[in-house]
Amino acid sequence: MKLTDFDFDLPAHLIATRPARPRSSARLLLAQGEAIDDRRVSDLPEILRPGDVLVLNDTKVIPARLIGLRPRDTTQGPVEARIEVTLLEPAAEGWRALAKPLRKLRTGEVIRFGDALSAEVAEIGDGELRLVFDATGDAFDAALRQVGAMPLPPYIASLRAPDAQDHDDYQTVWAARQGAVAAPTASLHFDAPLLAALEARGIEFVHVTLHVGAGTFLPVKVEDVTTHRMHAEWGEVSPSAADALNRARSEGRRVIPVGTTALRLIESAATDEGHVTAFQGTTDIFIYPGYHFRVTDALMTNFHLPKSTLMMLVSALMGPEKIRRIYGHAVADGYRFFSYGDASLLIP
Repeated sequence: MKLTDFDFDLPAHLIATRPARPRSSARLLLAQGEAIDDRRVSDLPEILRPGDVLVLNDTKVIPARLIGLRPRDTTQGPVEARIEVTLLEPAAEGWRALAKPLRKLRTGEVIRFGDALSAEVAEIGDGELRLVFDATGDAFDAALRQVGAMPLPPYIASLRAPDAQDHDDYQTVWAARQGAVAAPTASLHFDAPLLAALEARGIEFVHVTLHVGAGTFLPVKVEDVTTHRMHAEWGEVSPSAADALNRARSEGRRVIPVGTTALRLIESAATDEGHVTAFQGTTDIFIYPGYHFRVTDALMTNFHLPKSTLMMLVSALMGPEKIRRIYGHAVADGYRFFSYGDASLLIP
């Protein structure tokens, strides 16, 4: 199974840099069996069946991108040099982070992120560092909101800088548990009126948590994709969420994750027979063609990067040939791609 099997040509103008407004006005490519239909996300209440279960990731994105100043000695005397930091995840003490430029940093240095926050470089290694901040708990959260920017994906950040609007746009309306450095982007299409319409239709919502990490943007570098090593992310399926999913399956109702993060989590929590157990911990599940789906009946997801692990996941669900046809239709019909782009509902 070669990496080139999951490649396709994507015109640059189809990469969305802002979301649709309102959220639910985004386009929705409905792929069911062999049929492809062009709809809107707002059509979901008439597309889904009463009793369907939508699995929603309630992770909350932190404003993890920080611009700081570090002391630097020059022939003209001490100055402060600019450095860009992206937080990855909490460590036993402090935070794991990426920094540009990393090679100029030294342990013991203090980086100042405005007047509200500073951090000491406690450790450097393996292309990242560990920072210990001068604030913790609620004080750290408040300072981060003040000085941090939303960590937009590289394909958006290369086209424009993050701004204040992204604090709302790059967060789901049900975000509750802080810890992600990337949004579960299929969920960004939901707003309050759509949720109310789905509830009135008899759609059930089950919340799970997967803190999406920066590793979701790492490219696949091996030609034989089966040898790719997935990044690990922390997630939780509560006992009540597991019970709700098992009840739905026993009653013959469909389980539809909203986003690949929710899908990967519930598949990680399921036995080979499809029984979902309570789960808390890290998952590095890698889904590619040939995978047997244990719980998932369909998937709502955005359109993904060429040669990415997420292209492999949707190819596993629908079949590689069908996905090529779906993506060919999306490109030809001008669907908007990636995190702020349009959506698809994939029903095998």
